[in-house]
Amino acid sequence: MIDHIDRNILRYLKEDGRMTATALAAKVGLTVAPCHRRLRDLEASGVIRGYKADIDPAAVGLGFEAIVFVTLRQVDRSTMEIFENRVADTPNIVEAQRLFGSPDYLLKVIAEDLPAYQRFYDAELTSLPGVERLTSTLVMKNLKANAGPPV
Repeated sequence: MIDHIDRNILRYLKEDGRMTATALAAKVGLTVAPCHRRLRDLEASGVIRGYKADIDPAAVGLGFEAIVFVTLRQVDRSTMEIFENRVADTPNIVEAQRLFGSPDYLLKVIAEDLPAYQRFYDAELTSLPGVERLTSTLVMKNLKANAGPPV
């Protein structure tokens, strides 16, 4: 079980994943050794899935975003597995969720601009296995991204 100290550790790491164990221990009111032990336990149990840089897509030339709703022709295990593997291997698809009901999937796609997205759509999205229908919605503005769960 996660107690209030673990939640505080998670809250501080969510704000700054590069925080040192010493600084984290001071924030949560522990000495370094028990704080580090709790941190290792949170990592080992899978509560903390990893650490990574939060990169601004626009700063690396990928400022165009689209949300794509995907409906498959048939929803069987083989089709879904092949579709999901292709989606996972496609770098411009940065998020993907399988949905209950219709449509079957929601994809977040990034590209340089509208013409680059059109090329990606024509070459990649339309060739995904089992696709019956694609519906794109263009992102005007991100209000909240990668917030993570409340802790």
